[in-house]
Amino acid sequence: MENKKVALVTGGSRGIGKACALELAAAGVDVIINYAGNAEAANKTVEELKALGSDACAMRFDVSNQQEVEAAVAQIVEKYKRIDILVNNAGITRDGLFMRMSAQNWLDVINTNLNSAYYVTNPISKIMIKQRSGAIINMASISGIYGNAGQANYSTAKAGLIGFTKALAKELASRNIRVNAVAPGFIQTDMTKDLPQEQIVDKIPLKRLGEPEDIAKTVKFLTLDATYITGQVIGVDGGLVI
Repeated sequence: MENKKVALVTGGSRGIGKACALELAAAGVDVIINYAGNAEAANKTVEELKALGSDACAMRFDVSNQQEVEAAVAQIVEKYKRIDILVNNAGITRDGLFMRMSAQNWLDVINTNLNSAYYVTNPISKIMIKQRSGAIINMASISGIYGNAGQANYSTAKAGLIGFTKALAKELASRNIRVNAVAPGFIQTDMTKDLPQEQIVDKIPLKRLGEPEDIAKTVKFLTLDATYITGQVIGVDGGLVI
């Protein structure tokens, strides 16, 4: 029997990350979810993943701390012997007008949303190079494509992820490693629950907010099915950015 694929989903205990983890588990992937603080939510997600037949586990580590990331990746390789899929999903917001934005709020978002992609992808890409296979998804955002007032830090980090995706796709293609970005629009999660939804929906051609599952299905397609797609930014936004 062929070895099952192994995936790491950062920020995988809830929201979009959880939906991605569940979608991959349903497709027969063993999924490790990373979480920052909420052990209860992470453990509940692991139970749901195991119910789908996934040899799942949760790992608490700070994606913006290089030492913690490298120790966690070593543990994953020790247990599972391989990593086939990486979903760089962990992210935070610290919104506010730029002229009032503290240096700390700028750095927190850049470190968690952008620098973490380096810390996590660097050791995992070396494993994928040895395997001569792999798929990496970076969770970008429409904010990284058209910018968003009040989100200079977030838009910058997400735009950076898009450039990172394209450069890495060119570097790793010869090793049969594909790198793509998904750019969600307004998705119904904790991050968007306080936004003025009626005003937002009015601007979306499909006239609704997206669901985390809309992102998850795209991630599953890009990692497991779309073997000739790399270096792309796939907008999942109901037509908001056309």
